[in-house]
Amino acid sequence: MIDILWMLLCSGLVFLMQAGFMCLESGMTRSKNSINVAVKNLADFGVSVSLFWAFGYALMFGASAGGWFGTSGWFPSLNDDPKLAVFFLFQAMFCGTATTIVSGATAERLRFFGYLAIAALVSGVIYPLFGHWVWNDILPGNSGGWLGNLGFIDFAGSTVVHAVGAWSGLAAIAIIGPRKGRFSPGNSHRIQGANMPFSVLGALLLWFGWIGFNGGSTLALNNQVPGIVVNTVLAGVGGMMMAAVLSGAQHRTIHVEELINGSLAGLVAITACCNAVTTPLAGIVGATGAAIALLVSRLLVRRQIDDAVDAFAVHGGAGMWGALCVALFGQLDLIGTGLSRGTQVLIQLFGVGVVAVWTFGVAWGILTVINRVSPLRISPEEEEMGLNISEHRAKTETYDLFEVMDRQASTNDLSLRVPVEPFTEIGHIAVRYNQVMDAFERRQRASAEDLEHIYYVTAALAAAIENNSFQADNLGLEEVADRSDELGALARVILNLVEIVQKRDRELAALKGDCTTLSSQRSTEI
Repeated sequence: MIDILWMLLCSGLVFLMQAGFMCLESGMTRSKNSINVAVKNLADFGVSVSLFWAFGYALMFGASAGGWFGTSGWFPSLNDDPKLAVFFLFQAMFCGTATTIVSGATAERLRFFGYLAIAALVSGVIYPLFGHWVWNDILPGNSGGWLGNLGFIDFAGSTVVHAVGAWSGLAAIAIIGPRKGRFSPGNSHRIQGANMPFSVLGALLLWFGWIGFNGGSTLALNNQVPGIVVNTVLAGVGGMMMAAVLSGAQHRTIHVEELINGSLAGLVAITACCNAVTTPLAGIVGATGAAIALLVSRLLVRRQIDDAVDAFAVHGGAGMWGALCVALFGQLDLIGTGLSRGTQVLIQLFGVGVVAVWTFGVAWGILTVINRVSPLRISPEEEEMGLNISEHRAKTETYDLFEVMDRQASTNDLSLRVPVEPFTEIGHIAVRYNQVMDAFERRQRASAEDLEHIYYVTAALAAAIENNSFQADNLGLEEVADRSDELGALARVILNLVEIVQKRDRELAALKGDCTTLSSQRSTEI
């Protein structure tokens, strides 16, 4: 019963890796796509487990037809056999892990229903068939798959799980192309993730889940488990340290993404051989796995292949290296194939080639057909908008802020205000933005009033000149003259000038009257 309890615990730890992938990928992508990335990690788990229960488990662990596929165990009922039930559960978690690797590679430009189709293809066909070729004999009484019978060894899934997911993701990337703005002719442009602390949390959750991933692959709580767990942890540490050294040497600083991916690459690499290497060699396997992952990442960028989270470099490059490490560093008596080291290297190389050809070939062929019928990639407008909105109509506070700003830019309507979500960073930004817009609106109203008064003063002067009528009471500048600024001073000066003109007119009129009277008197005297 202790073995069943151990396997249940390990199944839970591997399931936790789904949360780790969600955090990792959401943090490494832009906020406008984070909801889409998160929900893909949720949805692919449902798709993969349901298909694995329906027929994937039978294809992988059913009675073998010539070592190629299983023929029994469809829609298994597992209530009466607790050992078989926990075995199925553990293997279903592995299937979910292989499937969700595709999510990160294709992030930010793949339609949601297109991703569900890929998840179904990987979990329903590609993964269980390759798993049958390597792991069919894990279940007692099975004759084994053809690749495993040749002597190919992958203890916990560097190729069966990680490389399968990686090659499937690479096939999808080859079809849908890079993200908008990622590359220009001869140059690459880094797209910064929205939340690196969230990605670090994801890496830690994955690391924790890997204890169950590798430790549970013994299928029993035996004497191997402690050493396997130690090797797993040290390989992750070795990968992280190597990534720190290489990143520092190249960039003069340590990139967070490379530190995260280096640790994960070390974990991927040790997965195939964690039961067969000594503790010092586990650190070397992890360190070299990280170096290979970083090298593969550079090669992809040079070829302008856009893997959003370096999923292929980490799970494909390090995964295939881990399979080779079985033969290069593994203890032959623990490997247990009876082959010489040189022959084992050749078998491992052959297995690495098989997983590449099978997974990439099938995924690329089927997805090419699907893409012609229904495009897998979103439109450029949807990509710019973000998949949160275009695929799920899921708004965020950031989107609301930008939406109002865009509307104001196009309509010049300064009365619009951003919705305020209290006690959030975006909420604080919205409050300050609204305060700025309040000030702008007040200034606009004041400017409009200034222009109105300037126009009124100009019109009043023009009318007075045109009609040759300088009457202060007729100008109507009293309201403008009440202003305390320069315009008010101008209005008061104009009124004063008009009053002076009026006074001079009265004086001239009076003087003219006096002259007329004097002239009349003189005429009378004469």
